[in-house]
Amino acid sequence: MIRVLVVDDEPQILRALKINLLARQYEVVTAADGTAALSSANRDHPDLIVLDLGLPDLDGVQVIRVLRTWTPVPILVLSGRVGSHDKIDALDAGADDYVTKPFDIGELFARIRAITRRATPAETDLTVRIGHYDIELSTRTVRRVDDPTVSVHLTRTEWQLLDILARNPGKLVSQRHLLQHVWGPTYLEETQYLRQFMAQLRRKLEDDPTRPQHLMTEPGMGYRFNP
Repeated sequence: MIRVLVVDDEPQILRALKINLLARQYEVVTAADGTAALSSANRDHPDLIVLDLGLPDLDGVQVIRVLRTWTPVPILVLSGRVGSHDKIDALDAGADDYVTKPFDIGELFARIRAITRRATPAETDLTVRIGHYDIELSTRTVRRVDDPTVSVHLTRTEWQLLDILARNPGKLVSQRHLLQHVWGPTYLEETQYLRQFMAQLRRKLEDDPTRPQHLMTEPGMGYRFNP
């Protein structure tokens, strides 16, 4: 059974999330502040943490940073902070996804399912499908499913972006993370690079680049690969 740690200082939200998680066969532990959250994460070994940012003792971003010094447990931020800077700070600190309050319970559980079913694929044999193409990341080849003799050429930069996104299926990857890992720390504000190269990837791989199904943009936040 998947164990979820829910961290929020609002009792009604803790109660509602606990009821809904238990109804869906999750095991639930709760914490009302950052200190209790860190203790529970160490003691209870959750498979997922649902974390509010506005906690009474520690800021949620600080909690994420502390957690990331010793655990890779997935973290889903559930917060009333809607500013893009808050979202970017949380994602850069190590959060895996971000949902704003008030939230739709169906969307929240879809995000929870996406995070908890992710498994780190083997580096040597990871293949993903986008539209009509099978992409082998280890060999950097793109083949059309119905005609393997047809291939698509991707540039080195396109491969780097696709590799990061495909190895994190369902996860929101921040703009800063992509810019730093593909172009370097001096390019953290050059978001137009991302827009340009993601548009190129969609033109090459998506069935309808104007309505992508796999290479998704989260405006002001980052990008997500939907398998």
